[in-house]
Amino acid sequence: MRHQSVTRRLLRLSFMAFTGLALCGCAALQEVRYLDHRAQPGVVPTVVGAQGALSEKSSRALLARRWKNSYADAQALATVEELATGRPLIAGNAVTLLYDGPQTMASMMQAIAAAKDHINLETYIFDQDAVGLQFADLLMERQRSGVQVHIIYDAIGTIGTPQAFFDRMRDAGIRMVAFNPVNPLKLVGPWAPNNRDHRKILVVDGRVAFTGGVNISSTYSNSSLFRSKSRSQTNVGWRDTHIRIEGPAVAALQWEFLNSWEGQQAPALSDSNFFPPLPSVGDKLVRILASAPGGDQDTYAAYLLAISAAEKSVHITCAYFVPDVQILKALTDAARRGVDVKIILPGVLESGLVFHAGRSFYADLLASGVRVYELQIAVLHAKTAVIDSIWSTVGSTNIDMRSFLHNYELNAVVLDPAFGLALESAFEEDLRYSVEVTAEHWDHRPLADRVKEWAARRLEYWL
Repeated sequence: MRHQSVTRRLLRLSFMAFTGLALCGCAALQEVRYLDHRAQPGVVPTVVGAQGALSEKSSRALLARRWKNSYADAQALATVEELATGRPLIAGNAVTLLYDGPQTMASMMQAIAAAKDHINLETYIFDQDAVGLQFADLLMERQRSGVQVHIIYDAIGTIGTPQAFFDRMRDAGIRMVAFNPVNPLKLVGPWAPNNRDHRKILVVDGRVAFTGGVNISSTYSNSSLFRSKSRSQTNVGWRDTHIRIEGPAVAALQWEFLNSWEGQQAPALSDSNFFPPLPSVGDKLVRILASAPGGDQDTYAAYLLAISAAEKSVHITCAYFVPDVQILKALTDAARRGVDVKIILPGVLESGLVFHAGRSFYADLLASGVRVYELQIAVLHAKTAVIDSIWSTVGSTNIDMRSFLHNYELNAVVLDPAFGLALESAFEEDLRYSVEVTAEHWDHRPLADRVKEWAARRLEYWL
């Protein structure tokens, strides 16, 4: 199974690298340094609740309650983040952190089994394996019971999945869309095979939503050792993170799914109740950030602003880490001003080019005081960050050019101290299974590794 997943990954990477080189038009990341992370005193970010936008007075009172003991100036960061992204904060949500594949799969399947009106699923990978077949069977059962199911799957992410697998679901009545097909005859707009749908969204009945890094695949079917007492287990599942959201923020995720659907050559959507009333069910403030090729680079801007505003800590867990000059500078500047900057990166090889390209930045990071760790035993696939224990993000976006420029991605930002502490706890757990890369050790790495890093760095734009 592991061999098959690695083979499929190599197929996807090879195709995207080839098409990127063939098309060869290099997009560029926006300049974010002009956006000062300090807001004007007294300015309050826009907050949307169950009844619509809150008044400035109500917003100020709510934020004062939620952030009164925060280390960072969360209100100022939230304000400039809104200026950079145009996305409001959404109040009144319950957000559950799902630490690994088995927990995520169980929660998603429980929600699917309880669906009464519709199920909307958007995924990069949908494998025909034990987990994929279980998902497909459950979705078809709900479709036959009168629940309309819509599925968007990426044409390259599913390159190793037989078409018959999707045809079987379509024959059961599920409305299916292959995102951005490789065959130009099946396209609506221009041929852009390098632009992929990397989002992971599940919305059930318009009332509960999931997002994060987990695909529909058996690579997540085993425990990732989270909070395990043993470090010697074999056949460990991939380490990834997802979240479950209930409350008004679900509508934002639903909107992004429907927008993706309408942008493709898709069958008509069902006459479902996509936007039911969503009362306040919790106290979490959420901002949904979606990015697309040629569009606003909202997650990139949010990362840069949050790192630049950090006063205490920057803790990042990232599967594919190939930072551009602005992200690199923000991280090294933060470390030099005394911020505790720690980054957990893969230690188990899953993609050689990305692995070595990421390592090519270690010397600069270590020289500035950034502490770098490599996760052992499990394949790392999570894309999370927590800054000053209050600004957190979980999503599909890696810190690399592909995610920021060429993929359709989605992240949820949660501005909440309790959620921040939960994500900090997860970060500490991952440190248990990680080995720190020291400057002394790095200076003595083999020449062969240096050559691989140099070569991979030359291809960083297309990885």
